[in-house]
Amino acid sequence: MKLVTAIIKPFKLDEVREALTEQGVHGLTITEVKGFGRQKGHTELYRGAEYIVDFLPKIKIEIAVSDEDLETVVSTIARVANNGKIGDGKIFVTAIEQVIRIRTGETGKDAL
Repeated sequence: MKLVTAIIKPFKLDEVREALTEQGVHGLTITEVKGFGRQKGHTELYRGAEYIVDFLPKIKIEIAVSDEDLETVVSTIARVANNGKIGDGKIFVTAIEQVIRIRTGETGKDAL
């Protein structure tokens, strides 16, 4: 089992969610986050004053998947979230040691 964590631009969320649903992904967690990478923020003008926006709004998607579904989920997110511009995001894959469904007590792949 793996945990796929993707950081994407907010306007891509609906497209990514729909594409993952079509691939059979049944559950995911979304968090609104802020951060920066190579974009390093940007400068904005507000009422004639210039100020620096260091942290840009992003969406963090977390999905627990079986090893068999990993490549499909990762490639779907990468394809759909790609805008071809700096700041499109990143995908991280980490191992999950154990999953337990609280309601039923199911463990492992059955709990996904």
